[in-house]
Amino acid sequence: MLQSILLFLGSIGGPELLLILFVILLFFGAKKLPELARGLGRGIREFKDATREIKDEIEQGVKEQPKQ
Repeated sequence: MLQSILLFLGSIGGPELLLILFVILLFFGAKKLPELARGLGRGIREFKDATREIKDEIEQGVKEQPKQ
């Protein structure tokens, strides 16, 4: 199943991407798209911040380990 999803994602080209964007525009309308994009941007930023915090905590924990 995962392999078929990867094949699908690897074969998305220009026409397919335009079709997807057109369908999204039809479903949500032009007025909702900026709001959806802002929400998506906030979500991505929060995810990046969280992964950066976890990485920093792990690196700090490694530095603080007593050497034997």
